[in-house]
Amino acid sequence: MRVALTRAVSPNIGRCELTHLARQPIDVEVARLQHARYEACLAELGCQVQRLPAAPDLPDSVFVEDTAVVLDELAIITRPGAESRRPETAAVAQALQPYRRLAHIVAPATLDGGDVLCVGRQVFVGLSPRTNPAGIAQLQDLLEPWGYTVKSVPVRGCLHLKSAATLVATDTILINRAWVDAQAFGPLELIDVDPTEPFGGNALLVGETVVYPTAYPATRRRLEGRGIPVRVVDVSELAKAEGGVTCCSLLARQ
Repeated sequence: MRVALTRAVSPNIGRCELTHLARQPIDVEVARLQHARYEACLAELGCQVQRLPAAPDLPDSVFVEDTAVVLDELAIITRPGAESRRPETAAVAQALQPYRRLAHIVAPATLDGGDVLCVGRQVFVGLSPRTNPAGIAQLQDLLEPWGYTVKSVPVRGCLHLKSAATLVATDTILINRAWVDAQAFGPLELIDVDPTEPFGGNALLVGETVVYPTAYPATRRRLEGRGIPVRVVDVSELAKAEGGVTCCSLLARQ
């Protein structure tokens, strides 16, 4: 069984942090409907969805992925790179405590979960606007006793590593090479996003199925052409807040 921890859309999501996108109006009701359908998709794929309540004072809080890194052995509560997002971690830590031993990233380190890509026992961590070298070093220290290796991966032109590269099958990465160096992933298989869809690198692998945005049909066809099962969801309103399908959940195997 997988637990999928989610958090309801804040009524003030329109005041979210933005780094690479121009601010656009966000229809909160549409965002909530899209988020509910996303949760329904996770449930249909066998996840037990546990939703935290909305936080009106935390505009970005629907993007729970950034607040923790959940592994089989422990959950690491992050210290988000955006100061406004740091209060999000308390409720997430409380929700994860029944499932995992907790560890914490502490100042001066910053680490966003959206920068952490786990492929087996190898952990790739984006050096990004939200994650600094101290955060990567602390993560390495926390994971080394459990047999994980941590590799720093510089990103450019996007918010997080998982804006540019995500796991879509065992040992297979969906990648936008303009935003991350493909050589960082060594012998792993790579599937390139369609060049007309630079934001198409964010996909969520649940079991053997990829949850994927409707906005990138050309890249979706590339995934399906490689025999990867895909379930599409519309997250267009959440994308205006620089969110993607990985951002809106934390998955914990039980």
